[in-house]
Amino acid sequence: MPPIQQKSPQANPYQRSYQELLSSGNVEVNAATLVTENYLDGKPARRGKKKVTQSERDLAFWSAEFLQKIPVKLWGADVMTLALARYLDQERVSNSLLLTHIAEIEPAIVCKAMRYARMAYCPKPTRFAELKELAQTSPVVAEQCLILDIFAQAYQDRLADLEKWRALFSELSPFDVLIYASLYAFEHLVPRKFDVPAWELSERRDAETVWCAINDLIVWKLKIGPESAIKLSERQIGISIGTHLSPFLFPSPSGPTPRHDLRNAFAHLLAAQVEMNEFISRSVDAHSYDDAVRFVRHGPRLEIEEADSVMRDKWHRDGEKLSLLHGYWFYRALDQFVSSDIAAQQIGRPENHEANRLAYIRAIRTQLQLDEVYGIDDAVMLESGERVNLFQALLSLELTSAFFQRDFLQRHAELMNDSESWLAALGKLALEGLGEGMQIRFPLTWSDREQKIRSIVGWTVCEKHPKGCLPMAASILDLWTNDWISLASRLRQGGPGISPEVLERPFLKLGQYFVQLPWLTGLQNNSTAAINNLRRIGARRAEARDETRRIEERLGKLFESRGFHVLANWTPEPASYPGVGEIDLICASDEIVLVIEVKSTFLRRSQHDAWLHGKTTLRRAGRQLRRKVGAIRQALNADAELVKALGLGSPHASVKIHGWIADTSIEHDHQRFDGFLKVSVEELIIALRDDRQLLTDPAGILRGTRSTHQSAAPDADRKRWSLYPNGFGSSELIDVIESEAVWEGCILANL
Repeated sequence: MPPIQQKSPQANPYQRSYQELLSSGNVEVNAATLVTENYLDGKPARRGKKKVTQSERDLAFWSAEFLQKIPVKLWGADVMTLALARYLDQERVSNSLLLTHIAEIEPAIVCKAMRYARMAYCPKPTRFAELKELAQTSPVVAEQCLILDIFAQAYQDRLADLEKWRALFSELSPFDVLIYASLYAFEHLVPRKFDVPAWELSERRDAETVWCAINDLIVWKLKIGPESAIKLSERQIGISIGTHLSPFLFPSPSGPTPRHDLRNAFAHLLAAQVEMNEFISRSVDAHSYDDAVRFVRHGPRLEIEEADSVMRDKWHRDGEKLSLLHGYWFYRALDQFVSSDIAAQQIGRPENHEANRLAYIRAIRTQLQLDEVYGIDDAVMLESGERVNLFQALLSLELTSAFFQRDFLQRHAELMNDSESWLAALGKLALEGLGEGMQIRFPLTWSDREQKIRSIVGWTVCEKHPKGCLPMAASILDLWTNDWISLASRLRQGGPGISPEVLERPFLKLGQYFVQLPWLTGLQNNSTAAINNLRRIGARRAEARDETRRIEERLGKLFESRGFHVLANWTPEPASYPGVGEIDLICASDEIVLVIEVKSTFLRRSQHDAWLHGKTTLRRAGRQLRRKVGAIRQALNADAELVKALGLGSPHASVKIHGWIADTSIEHDHQRFDGFLKVSVEELIIALRDDRQLLTDPAGILRGTRSTHQSAAPDADRKRWSLYPNGFGSSELIDVIESEAVWEGCILANL
């Protein structure tokens, strides 16, 4: 890599910005930090009409003269270390002199940047070579390089094992792979008993680990295979089923031999993929992003030591909060259901009433959460421009899950009692389906579009459409469909965009046929699937901006219900307050002003995703809030209309201003960014409604001790769990949020 070709300071946007900041009175450290923040935030985005690429920004930033002159200790600041990590994660530009200079004085900073650059997983060769050079004179960097060597060997060992088993499936189609995944699922993942109140948490986590591995194997197949291997025809389905599934379900001495070799090989392939995923999540990502642990080398092996038990406990506590919130929304839905007319009606056939009733409550649960937390309206727009009723779409998903659980999974468990093996029970299940009007009761199902629409039209029955609605069923199908042809094209091209996961879009479109997986759809968390389908995969939908506005509006109304004066989306005069922009929420009461920055994202699964969220979205939110709080403090002394709108008296100097980041995700809960508290939108909702008793499974329904025919919690529980025993006030709300009182006692109550 040739050294950086220096440009004149006037031609370099970062050097020019640095000089301008110095001229405007900023000290060198602040100017360097602000310029680096802009670099991390992808600025400048354009040069005239031309879009600036990340590579161009890298070249310009790392050739800026001021980087050579700033104090080395400044690189230890979080924003500067993140920039250094970005340098180590690119190969367009080299600045080994700067890297050497930092390593000579503060080698620990370089090591931290190595971690943040995720160099434990496929490091950039050019940058790793630079670090190896540094290692000759820096024992600290040398030790980190040896640790990375161990990671690299461990990764190569796992990759070799994974590729060995992949080779056996390279000629099989994605549909063939799904057949063996489905056989594996019925053998190892489908519960043997359904008379327990809830799937055991450990079993769910194990199943989700396997689901993720299956997803990764499908992504691999879609990347390497031709489009023709994805498209299903009636003939191709017949060949695949006849070769890979029927011999297992209907063994015959004169028929094809079951491919036990491939079934066993798939178990090894899946184990290899799980091992790779666990290595990345538990080792690579822990080394890269988890400051609560450290990896210590003992010869050729690594050991993990706990560095910060409080930080480690906080990560697990955030996971427990997420579990409690699922119960909270269920109880909110139960209250709404019990008070509705439909609670007294029979839903579907008598034998299906209880399952349908539960599906209805769960659909209400998810709609409430999507409405209040994510701002999603009663109808969502498809890519085609059509709008689909959100509740009916959610209900169809829940009813599909109930159908698969009852007619496939529970029935298989029942047949297991009279069968010599899980496979024999699976064969009986298939024969039962064939005897009931040729219904497919195989471990995976398939149908063309017309058949699939007709099969789910019953899920669209409502007051307006007592016999169901075919157009609505078609729209619902489109909403929950993952088109593997288009996904494969994007994966092969390496195009931008987040790939849908099997869990999030349960209808798999393979050409003209739709495939479903009863063992997944019957057990998945449909709330998570719906949220991520709309907020993760659909984040760029035209409605997404409007949804963020609705979050702000609905949160604002809750504050108003507690006596706050609220201004939503207030924008100060740009000339007087440059760079401030729109302020999401300003809430004032009792001479206290809350300035709230709202962020709407999705539910993350990995530590990597959570870390990125903290270092990008939340870091920027803290920076934005710093400017906005400053602007409000200034405006309260200059803008009489603002003071009046917020219902504030005088003198304004006595007003206490608090800044909060309200995020729809739970990650990094109660951490501070640029000095400002990050809190979840759901915690604010609970604190303002004062109904945290719903977090504790107050009626015992989730533990299976009572039924859904009852309302959520008696009044005594409401009073006992109240956050405001002496009455609500703005100061009391501040104390409740900052002390995490919403969660106090709730986690223990749910154990």
